[in-house]
Amino acid sequence: MTENCNGLRVLPLGGLEQIGMNITAFEYGDSIIIVDCGSAFPDDDMLGVDLVIPDTSYLEENLEKVKGIFITHGHEDHIGALPYVLQKIPVTVYGTKLTMAIIEGKLEERPAPKTAKRKIVKYGQVIAAGDFRVEYIRVNHSIVDSAALAIHTPVGTIIHTGDFKIDYTPVFGEPVDLARFAELGKKGVLAMLCDSTNIFREGFTKSEQWVGKTFETMFSENQDRRIIVSTFASNVSRVQQIIDTAARYHKKVVVDGRSMVNIISAAVELGYIKVPENCLIPIEELNRYPKEQTVLITTGSQGETMASLSRMAANIHRKVTIEPGDTIIFSSTPIPGNEKAVSRVMNDLAQLGAKVLFQDTHVSGHACREEIKLLYALVKPKFAVPVHGEFRHRQEHAAMLEELGKAKDEIFVLHSGDVLELTEDTAEVIGRVPVGSLMVDGLGIGDVGNIVLRDRQTLAQHGIIIAVVVLEQGTNQLISGPEVISRGFVYIRDNEELVEEVRSVVLESVLSCQDRRITDWNRIRNTIRDDLNDFLWKKMKRCPVILPVIMEA
Repeated sequence: MTENCNGLRVLPLGGLEQIGMNITAFEYGDSIIIVDCGSAFPDDDMLGVDLVIPDTSYLEENLEKVKGIFITHGHEDHIGALPYVLQKIPVTVYGTKLTMAIIEGKLEERPAPKTAKRKIVKYGQVIAAGDFRVEYIRVNHSIVDSAALAIHTPVGTIIHTGDFKIDYTPVFGEPVDLARFAELGKKGVLAMLCDSTNIFREGFTKSEQWVGKTFETMFSENQDRRIIVSTFASNVSRVQQIIDTAARYHKKVVVDGRSMVNIISAAVELGYIKVPENCLIPIEELNRYPKEQTVLITTGSQGETMASLSRMAANIHRKVTIEPGDTIIFSSTPIPGNEKAVSRVMNDLAQLGAKVLFQDTHVSGHACREEIKLLYALVKPKFAVPVHGEFRHRQEHAAMLEELGKAKDEIFVLHSGDVLELTEDTAEVIGRVPVGSLMVDGLGIGDVGNIVLRDRQTLAQHGIIIAVVVLEQGTNQLISGPEVISRGFVYIRDNEELVEEVRSVVLESVLSCQDRRITDWNRIRNTIRDDLNDFLWKKMKRCPVILPVIMEA
C-alpha cells in the first residue's frame, strides 16, 4: 500500500474496536502524519500485562515518509504509547502546552531519541508537515488544552475532532471555537473523523461547572468528616473545583498518587491550576491537622490495583488509613471493563466504615448526540468517518448521519487497518495495512504473545506440577527421585497420599522407558507427561501444567 497515488489515504491503526489505543495515519504522496498515539488497558485475560500499544510496523516500514506526530490531548488513550513508539519512529511530536508537559513527564521514565523533538503548538497555529498543513482548533474536553485538527491536504480539508464536547462555561479557558468550525465548513470540508463515544446519549453533555455545584453540596453536608476525592489525574478542571471548594470550607488539601502529583505539579507550574495560599500541604503533614479539616485528592477512580485509593481500601497505604466517618467521593464513571474493579474498591471502603458517594459527581468529556449533530451542521463534510468508540457506537453514529440526510456511500464505518482513499470527489476503501497490538510487560515489548498468555491462563486456572528425576550419565539408570513440586494445584503437605501416587506414576514411567531401552530424554519427558496427565484426569478431572525435569549425575 505504499505506491504513490493522487489520493489521500486515511489509515486508522487502532482505536476503532475499543475505547483506547487511538492512532490514525494520513498519507499523501511521500508524506505521512500521525494523529495521536495511545495505549489501552489490558483485557482480563491478559495476565501480567501492564498495557497494550498499537502495532506500528506499517509506519516503521515507511519511516522516511513520516513527518510528525500530532497529539490532540493528554489522555493515556491518546499519548500512552508515545514512549514506546518514539523508540522506533523518532520524529517530532506536536501538542498544546499542558499536553506537552504531560508527555515530557512520561518521557522522563523512558527517554526518546534526540531526533524525537517536542514542539508546543497554540490554537490557530498551522504546522507545515510535508504535503500537509495541520491547524489546531480549540475544543472542550475533560482535560484542558484539548484540540481538534484541521488537516489541509492537496485534495481537501480533513477535520479530526479528537475527543470533544461543547461546554459554554468551562472551568478553565474558553469555549470550543465553533466559529472556526463554521468558517471551515463554508470553505468546504472533504471529510470529518468525529468522536462517537456518547452517540447513544440524547441531548447535550452538562458543563464541567455542574460538578462544582455537586461538590458544594457534598462538602456542606460533610463538614465534620475527612473527605477523600478520587478522580482522573488529567481532569485539571475537576481538581481546580475540588481545591476551590475545600478552600471555601477552610480545609487543607493533600494530593496523593504519582500521576496525580505529576500532572497537578505541571498544571500549577503552567498556571492551569491556581491554589489559594497555604491550602496545599504535603502528605507527610496530614496527621498534623484534625481529620475533618483535610481533603485528599487521589488516584484510583477506576479500581486500579496499585492506585492510591485501592491501596487505602486494602489497608496497605503507608500514610493513609481509612476510618469510620471518612467520606469517599468517586468523581468519575467506570471505563467499560472496569466496573467490577471499581465496585470491589467501593465495597472494601464501605466495610472499613467509610461513606461512599458517587451519584452526580461526574460529567462526561464527550459530546452527546445533539452536540455531534451541531458540529455536522457547522462543518457540512462531504464524507463522514465515525471514530473513537466500539463498533456499536460507530454504527449508531452512521445511523444518526443517515437520519440527517447523509447518503450511505458518504459514510465509512472503518475497521483498524482499513485504507480509505479520498480524492476531491470520491472516497473508497481500497485495501488494508498490517495492524494489531503489542503487549507491554515490564521492560518487554511484544515478547508476550498468544502462546505466553495461553500458558499464563493455564497456570492460573490449573496450576503446575514439576516432577524431578536424576538419571545416571551414560546408563540412564534412576539415581534419585522422583521429587514432586506443586504450585497452584494442591498443597503438598495436606495431600501427601496424592503426592505419593504421583511419584509412583512418574517412577513407573521412567522404569517403563528403561525396559523399552528408551534413552532419548525428550521421549522420557513426554512419557512422564502423558502418563501423569492421564492419571490426574482420571483421579481429579483436572489438567495442571506438567513439567518433567530430568537431571544428569
